[in-house]
Amino acid sequence: MPARPQTQEPQTDLDARYSSPDATAMPWAEAVPRLEKAEIFWLSTVRPDGRPHVTPLMSVWMDGALHFATGARERKGLNLDTNPHVVLTTGANAYGEGCDLVVEGDAVRVTDEKRLVELAAAWEAKYGPGWHFDVRDGAFSTATTAAPPPTEETADAGRALVFAVSPRTAFGFSRDEGFGQTRWRFAH
Repeated sequence: MPARPQTQEPQTDLDARYSSPDATAMPWAEAVPRLEKAEIFWLSTVRPDGRPHVTPLMSVWMDGALHFATGARERKGLNLDTNPHVVLTTGANAYGEGCDLVVEGDAVRVTDEKRLVELAAAWEAKYGPGWHFDVRDGAFSTATTAAPPPTEETADAGRALVFAVSPRTAFGFSRDEGFGQTRWRFAH
């Protein structure tokens, strides 16, 4: 499980090459609420043959990390078996307004039952009762006790592995009043 958030602020830099002349670096404290509120993220993973894979998903920001879930046999789950390096992006879909955020780091599996219960509650609070998860055997579960016994093909049905991504590097691309590109580097 990733370490709890560090109290030290990340190193913050504005890249003047891609920013308006009057732009200032966005403080990390302004980026975090955007990560907390964002509903859809794009997860980039790497296939075993080196090709990229990108998919939209939901994510919860908690204790200094983005958390997402996937089935073990989904493409992203298979990719994480061989390469934990990921990028999560979220942001606005309009030119001239909003802010895009990019978080780079390693996806680390969360298996601690207490932590998973906290994350399941956070998922439901953020996305509503349709996203209720139970916690079983180190993963999220949507399986009911009335379900038939699993077969080899359905063994992972209703089971989602949970991963945490603590930022190693993050980028903010603001477009609200001019343009600004901020980079945050985190000590690990």
